[in-house]
Amino acid sequence: MAKIARVTARQLIDCKCRPLVEADVETDDGHLGRGSSPTGSSVGKFEAAVIRDGNPNEYGGLGVHKAVANVKDAIGPALIGMEIGDQRAIDVRMIELDGTPDKSRLGGNAIYSVSIACLRAAAACANIPTYRHLRGGPIRTVPVPSFNLVNGGRYGDVVLAFNEFLIVPYRAGSIYEAVEIGTECLPALGRVLRKFLKSDPAVGRSYGWAAPSDDPDLVLELMLDTLEKNHWADKTAFALDCASSEMFDASSGTYLLKGKRVDAIELIGFAKDLSEKYPLVFIEDLLDEDDWEHYPIAVREMPRTLILGDDLTATSLKRIRLAHESGAVHGFILKPNQVGTVTEALDAHAYARENGLLSIPSGRAGGVVDDVVMDFSVGLEVPLQKNGAPRSGERIDKLNFLMRACDINEGCRMYDIGPLLRF
Repeated sequence: MAKIARVTARQLIDCKCRPLVEADVETDDGHLGRGSSPTGSSVGKFEAAVIRDGNPNEYGGLGVHKAVANVKDAIGPALIGMEIGDQRAIDVRMIELDGTPDKSRLGGNAIYSVSIACLRAAAACANIPTYRHLRGGPIRTVPVPSFNLVNGGRYGDVVLAFNEFLIVPYRAGSIYEAVEIGTECLPALGRVLRKFLKSDPAVGRSYGWAAPSDDPDLVLELMLDTLEKNHWADKTAFALDCASSEMFDASSGTYLLKGKRVDAIELIGFAKDLSEKYPLVFIEDLLDEDDWEHYPIAVREMPRTLILGDDLTATSLKRIRLAHESGAVHGFILKPNQVGTVTEALDAHAYARENGLLSIPSGRAGGVVDDVVMDFSVGLEVPLQKNGAPRSGERIDKLNFLMRACDINEGCRMYDIGPLLRF
C-alpha cells in the first residue's frame, strides 16, 4: 500500500475572500491529494477551532499562516511513512498530536485540510473518484438539492431572525429538473420581490436575496407565490435554517422574532404554525445550541416537519448521541469541518444511520470549488443536501457535481425523499 511521502500547505482564499488553509499530500508512488478548509459565517461554539493569525495588517487579522506552519512543521513530519489508505489511523495520529478537545493547538483548519488531502490521495491511488472510494463502489442515487433563496439577518431597517429560507424540489422528475427549478426560481423570486418592495432587491450575505421583511411568514408567502406563478409548487417544498443561536439572548433566555423578544415556547409555537401552513421538509437550529430543554418539546409539538440540529450537534458524535437519546432531533446537518477530520464525520454519519437519524451534508458560507462535502453527499447516498444560493461559482460547482455524478453512474437517479416527509 502506498505511503505518505510529503505533506505541505499554503494560504489561499475562500469565496468570501477570507484566508483558508489548503494542504497537499503526496504518496511514495506519485499520487496527490488536496484539501482545504472552508468556514461558515454562522459558526457554533462547539466547532473545531480555526486558528487565525490575528495580524491586523493582513486580511484584517484573518490570515492562516500559523495553521499553515503547523501543517508543515508538526503534522507533516508525524504522518510521513503512514499508509495512505488507513484514514482512521491518520486522523487519530493528528488528533493525538493536537491533544485538545477542540483541535485548538494545531487548528481544526490545519487538521481538516490534511485529512481531506489524505482521503483524496487514497482515492487517487485507486484511480477512482473520492465519492466512489467512500462508497466502496458505484453509486445508485444523488441527493435532492435544496436552495437558499432568501437570507435573514440585518439588512438596513429589516432584521429577520431566521437565517435561511430554502426550496426543496423533491418531486422533480430528475436531478436535472431539480437543478433547473432551483436556478430558475432565484431570478423569478427576484421579480416577485421587486414588485413587493417597489425597488430592486438586495443580494444577501449568502448570495440569496436579502430579507424583504422581518416576518418569516411573509417571506414564505412570497416564495410560495413565486412557485405558483411558475407552476413549480406541486414539485417543491420549503425548509428553514433559523440559526437561532445568533439571535438568542442568554441573559433573558429569549429569542428575537419580528422585532420582539420571545421565549422558547413562543418560538416553537410560531414555527409550528408555519409548519401547518406550508410544506416544510425540515427546520434547522430552531433553538439555541445549548437549549437541550426545549428541543425535545419542539420535536413533540411539531409532527409535520423534521427538526434538525446544526450548531446543536456540530457533527460531533458525542452531541449527536446526546441529541438522539434525549429525543431532541430527527437528524443533523453534516459539516465535516465542524468536527475536523474525515473519520469523525464518517463516524457521526454511521451513528445517525444506525439510529434512524438523517444526516444532511452542507457546504459552508465561506465555500470553495471542489468541496469534499460533495463526495460525502454522493458517496454516502444521503437523501438531501444543502446547496446554498445558485449564484456563485463554488455553489454552481456543487450542482454540476450532482448532475455529473448522476450521468456517469449508470442507473443513478435522484433520491426519493417522499417516505421521509411529514407534511
